[in-house]
Amino acid sequence: MSVIITFLASVLVFGAVIAIHEFGHFSAAKLSGIQVNEYAIGMGPALYKKIIGSTQYTLRLLPIGGYVAMEGEGSPESNAAQRERDAGLEEEEPEDFNPIPPERRTGIAFPEAAIWKRAIVMAAGPLMNFVLGFVVLLGLISFRSDPIASRVIYSIADGALCGQTGLQAGDEIVAVNGRRCFIANDILYELVRTQNTQADFTVRRDGKLVQLPGVQFDSYTDENGNARMDIGFTVYALEKTPANILKETFNSELYYGRIIFTSLVDLLRGRESINNLSGPVGIVSAISQAASYGLTDLLELLVLITVNLGVLNLLPIPALDGGRLVFLAVEAVIRRPVSERVQENLTLATFILLFGLMIFATYNDVLRLITGA
Repeated sequence: MSVIITFLASVLVFGAVIAIHEFGHFSAAKLSGIQVNEYAIGMGPALYKKIIGSTQYTLRLLPIGGYVAMEGEGSPESNAAQRERDAGLEEEEPEDFNPIPPERRTGIAFPEAAIWKRAIVMAAGPLMNFVLGFVVLLGLISFRSDPIASRVIYSIADGALCGQTGLQAGDEIVAVNGRRCFIANDILYELVRTQNTQADFTVRRDGKLVQLPGVQFDSYTDENGNARMDIGFTVYALEKTPANILKETFNSELYYGRIIFTSLVDLLRGRESINNLSGPVGIVSAISQAASYGLTDLLELLVLITVNLGVLNLLPIPALDGGRLVFLAVEAVIRRPVSERVQENLTLATFILLFGLMIFATYNDVLRLITGA
């Protein structure tokens, strides 16, 4: 039963995240008048395909990706083969792509669209990932029984070290270690990243900003022998008004995006080990664990994954949407497209690098499963 639940939960999470990302590209292309030859969810052999209007809609076997194949861009099954058939160079159709007859195509080729339209199409995928995250967070915050936690300290435990070294009841925590805190989770995240169980705080006290350097926290040892920090204070709860819910939703999505970006920076700076990277196996394992805790935890993980996909796809890397946006920006400056050979070589090199990184991360996942680490 647990295997079935893990499978269904993984399909739900991966399917939702991929489908919404590709729908962003698809809808923006359609609205921009660009011909979309295929809208595919999944990779590998086609399980279901149907041509509606001027586009083939395909559901493929492996729920690990997807694509929107636009005229002049996209998958070789749809575009290159389509152009060869139009030129009479290929008589047989690919096994899992039905060619779109020229007379049924209603849009222009992707390279023929204005630069700003192409940029919108590229940015629309990550944008829809952020929209999905916002909608799911809005539902979670609106309907869960837990109150919204503020950043104002309600009380400090008797004898707590943080109270002895600066913090007071009534303080509104503005920043920790120089990083602005917008929600309670920002405070917890920054404290987790601190060293030697102490941190620098900026608080608002009696209407004035007060700097509290070197606030110290108590520590204890858990049942596994690991040292843990004892926060030592509680915060006020906020009333669940529509304004507070929307504000918490917006700031919570920023929180997820921030921890993803911070983790990347920590990885590049060597603060985090590359051995901590997780690939598809690790993600499925995390989905399985979240599903065992309940729907709320599964949806929270979905938010993390969809925001993660949105952030990573906006990085200026040639194989990703952000890289395509960089090429378009260069085209806008030099007033001509970047050489196809340059784009292809950079994209291929980056893809090989990313694929190698994924293989390494998957190796780490399998090793952790075997060793139980």
